[in-house]
Amino acid sequence: MNEAQSLKQVIGKTVKALRLRQDLTQEDLADLCNVDRSYISMIEVGRNEPSVTKLFILCKGLEIKPSDFFRLIEREYGE
Repeated sequence: MNEAQSLKQVIGKTVKALRLRQDLTQEDLADLCNVDRSYISMIEVGRNEPSVTKLFILCKGLEIKPSDFFRLIEREYGE
């Protein structure tokens, strides 16, 4: 697995963990972010890499500051 692929996996894993912590379904998060449920699914399984703009929208839906989100990604990716 290359670095870009593993980073997509970490982003997806983090989005999913935060979504589940909020007790949200993929559909709930998609509605909050005004995107399709399949888009959320593709992110969570690491098949889609959200743009910075979409990450900020996802963070708003997940009720987390983007800086905190990126800190989680950095910590997980560094391991």
